[in-house]
Amino acid sequence: MTLTCVAGLGVSGTAVAEVLAARGERVVVVEATEGERQLAAAAELAGVGVETRFGEMALPDGVTRLVTTGWPPHHPLIAAALKAGVEVVGEVELAWRLRPGQAAPWLALTGTNGKTTAVRMLTSILLAAGRKALAVGNVGVPVVRAVGEPYDALAVELSSFQLHWSSTLAPHAAAVLNVAPDHLDWHGSMEEYAAAKGRLFERAGTVIFNADDPEATRLAAPYPGAVGFTLRVPKRGEIGVVEDLLVDRAFVADPVEAAEELATLDDVKPFAPHNVANALAAAALARSLGVPSEAVRQGLRDFVPDPHRLAHVDRIGEVDYVDDSKATNPHAAAAALASYPSVVWVAGGLLKGADVDDLVRQAAPRLRAAVLIGADRARIAEAIARHAPNVPLVDIADRDTGAMDKVVTEAARLASPGDTVLLSPAGASFDMFANYPARGEAFARAVRELRARREHER
Repeated sequence: MTLTCVAGLGVSGTAVAEVLAARGERVVVVEATEGERQLAAAAELAGVGVETRFGEMALPDGVTRLVTTGWPPHHPLIAAALKAGVEVVGEVELAWRLRPGQAAPWLALTGTNGKTTAVRMLTSILLAAGRKALAVGNVGVPVVRAVGEPYDALAVELSSFQLHWSSTLAPHAAAVLNVAPDHLDWHGSMEEYAAAKGRLFERAGTVIFNADDPEATRLAAPYPGAVGFTLRVPKRGEIGVVEDLLVDRAFVADPVEAAEELATLDDVKPFAPHNVANALAAAALARSLGVPSEAVRQGLRDFVPDPHRLAHVDRIGEVDYVDDSKATNPHAAAAALASYPSVVWVAGGLLKGADVDDLVRQAAPRLRAAVLIGADRARIAEAIARHAPNVPLVDIADRDTGAMDKVVTEAARLASPGDTVLLSPAGASFDMFANYPARGEAFARAVRELRARREHER
């Protein structure tokens, strides 16, 4: 009997172990952390015959396959497997190989930013069309749990980590939303990061790309018939925007002469240029499966954005407070900053090797002030000094979670009527918070406390 080693007891690793055990395979899980959650997961897996080894970063004897759920190639366990000639696959690749006959088509997408929003928009559109659909992958539901279920389509969000370990995926349609520097510490270079994103196109039935994004356009260039989406008026074979309409000139009977209205800009929530791009990508993926235009419009209207993505928290004294804590890299922060004309910017965290010069240069005309937090705040301050030297800065050195009260107090002091206080950090949260939702919740809580103080002072 073959032996599979699963790297890690996270959500995907646990799902892989359970699915393989149910198929009668021998499975050993290797996990570095012996915490309460991990011990509970190991106890459950023991009940289905799966062994968990804590602390050991060694390959089990006789292992024939290693399934990783996001560990990088330089991790000692992964490196040992590769050196020993053991096949290494990701959870998504494994799920693809385990698909039954007549499996649901995959509509897959990737990108540096916007993945979860676009995949949830896509799922909403599919449901509006009467299709039984589920959002899976990097969105939180392991693909390996869904492939055996009777869905009409799977909306699959894929990260660069997942794509790195995938080699045979052939989705019905695949979209790349955008590509900008991120996770360079994991991949080692921008070239390797972009190459991982580009893997999604290699066997896709329909290639869909952001025609406004140079790197996505480059990745799609080798594929004749690729469908671009754009915020401009669409050319033949594209989906784009005409005045206030989302228009299809790709999935129509006569792309030369015909165009079909899909929705209006008012149907996109929350409205921002990058969210319009997300909606166009979702629409293109759905249209590749024959979804009618009416369902595209209804699906976008029904869509409920996830928290911490341009979430309006409150308006206090004619100043808006917006939580975009999900902006964990400069590309995401740039999209958020471009959505507001006058911003007091709350930024900082772990930049993961990314450069912020272009971000600050582009945002400079919109910046009224900045409040900086986190481990890499000095790098953002240096960029502001270079490109927006007249913008007032407040440096918050506190690293405890209560620092957000000081942040909001200082931002409110700096803001004028008509400004937006925007938490769009451009960095990861782990230097100060458990995760980006915790950072956003701390911001929202501090805004609520600001309102309470203002009302008490009246």
